[in-house]
Amino acid sequence: MAKKAVKQTGSKDGQRESLAAELKKLIPNLDAEGLAFLVEQARVHIHNMRVDELNKAALEADEDEESGGKSARKTGSSRGKQNAIDGGLSIRGTESGSSFYLHYRNDDIMFSRNEMTHLVKIVNGKGSSLEIRERLYNWFDRERRDIFSVVPIADKFDERLKALLALIKKSFAFREK
Repeated sequence: MAKKAVKQTGSKDGQRESLAAELKKLIPNLDAEGLAFLVEQARVHIHNMRVDELNKAALEADEDEESGGKSARKTGSSRGKQNAIDGGLSIRGTESGSSFYLHYRNDDIMFSRNEMTHLVKIVNGKGSSLEIRERLYNWFDRERRDIFSVVPIADKFDERLKALLALIKKSFAFREK
């Protein structure tokens, strides 16, 4: 069995090298639009691989916590709760108020004042909770895909999206003009 595993791994490496070589040969024939498309597709695929890894790690952590009993719960409950939701999801503004930082698990992503205003409008919009989450997810997907590398949101049903929506609502007052 060990020999088969080695052969499969070697086969995957050989396939990867072969595909990389083929892609290198094709690059001179592509225009800027084609290259931009391939770069975007690569970024999306890398993001999806990271999400899969994070989801797997989260499932393993949940299983460890469930099997760990009280000691695991104590470790989980020692997280900072100051203006935070979902284990460290928080928003803080700059002194000037021109930008805001969304913090999640030791990483930050910056939003401009206009972007945050737009997000506040989305989360306070009319519709069911699911419709609002769908609009929020679609806005991120269309306007700020980089958020997915910081907060691994899989889809409109993701608990992190629900937590982010609740945090935005809690952190900002909504005033209609």
